[in-house]
Amino acid sequence: MRSLLATVLLIGCLVAGTAIGQEKQFVVPEQGFVPDAATAIKIAEAVLIPIYGDVAMTSQRPLAASLVGDIWYVSGTLPKPPPGAVVVGGVAHVEIAKYDGRILRVAHGQ
Repeated sequence: MRSLLATVLLIGCLVAGTAIGQEKQFVVPEQGFVPDAATAIKIAEAVLIPIYGDVAMTSQRPLAASLVGDIWYVSGTLPKPPPGAVVVGGVAHVEIAKYDGRILRVAHGQ
């Protein structure tokens, strides 16, 4: 009985030691999680499509992204109107933190 208890305790200690030794090493890219405009646009689309719909967002392509400080500003593009016509409405805007990819703001112009 004692040898069974000793074996169980030994296995428990080994398992606990292995779990502690396998601590995860988290990685933060040097350029942040949103290093370029293409990544910012993909994130913006992933946020905007569920809110405004695929049809509305398709009509606002291409999306444009610009980096100001550590914030990506991503905006849709108004479609070109036919000659003599006027486009009414606005485009979607998303602000994304470059370092960690947080969505800071989402809006749609009127």
